[in-house]
Amino acid sequence: MEIFKTCFLMVGLVLLFMFVGAWIGGEQGMIMAFLVALGMNFFSYFFSDKLVLKRYNAIEVDENSAHGLYAIVKRLCQKTSMPMPRIYIIPEQMPNAFATGRNPSHAAVAATEGLLNLLDENEVEAVLAHELSHVRHYDILTGTIAAVIAGAIAMLANFAQFGTMNRENSQRNNALMMIIIAVVMPLAASVIQMAISREREYKADKGAALMTGHPEWLASALNKLENYSRSYAIQNASPQSAHMFIVNPFGSFKDKFSGLFRTHPSTSDRIVRLNELAQQLSTSHRNHGASGFFRR
Repeated sequence: MEIFKTCFLMVGLVLLFMFVGAWIGGEQGMIMAFLVALGMNFFSYFFSDKLVLKRYNAIEVDENSAHGLYAIVKRLCQKTSMPMPRIYIIPEQMPNAFATGRNPSHAAVAATEGLLNLLDENEVEAVLAHELSHVRHYDILTGTIAAVIAGAIAMLANFAQFGTMNRENSQRNNALMMIIIAVVMPLAASVIQMAISREREYKADKGAALMTGHPEWLASALNKLENYSRSYAIQNASPQSAHMFIVNPFGSFKDKFSGLFRTHPSTSDRIVRLNELAQQLSTSHRNHGASGFFRR
């Protein structure tokens, strides 16, 4: 169901982009908008991981330089038969983490120094399992493409707002249509982008819980991260990459707008779902034993 919903939302974003392009330049504009969308997605597919790691000054580590962190990631990858991703540490005191990469074979996970200092080993494992779940389900690619298309729609809307488009008929001169293109379309694109992001966060939380077998580890980690983020934010955080982090890098004190515009579900909702899943897994464990649970 989550995959269907995400695909539906992605198609909606592309159609919005093509509609705005068509209004600006007619049939040729729609074709150009579609080609631009393809080009941006191609660029995102191959280069977005390098750009985001460079932006946050991430430092690659290995088994010798970060033995404990490496061991956790290796254990999780062996459990799920995933390729070993590259591992990075971000010199940032706000606790947070993200994953990037176009597929499991070209992936990277990054954790801030603040996260490694704040959380215990079980909580760190749960956070890394969350990020590996994103990688496993291609969420990073999906989120990056959604962010690129939403940004492109906003750019086209700015062109429309300042009258730099070529109007071919009276319909394009319609004031109401101008308002829709310049204001409503970018808002709609943002709402769709945020909805995609929230859906994938819930899915990754569940994936992490199943990967570790301990939903309470992630619930505890999220609680600590939320408490810390009420007062602090990552200083050089980018809106285009905010959806990648396990919690909002701008801090929860800046995330009090309508739920439609959140990059992440509320932490309290995520913790409630994890606690419910913990109860379900506890019942399943008692009825079938641990080996039965991990086969599912």
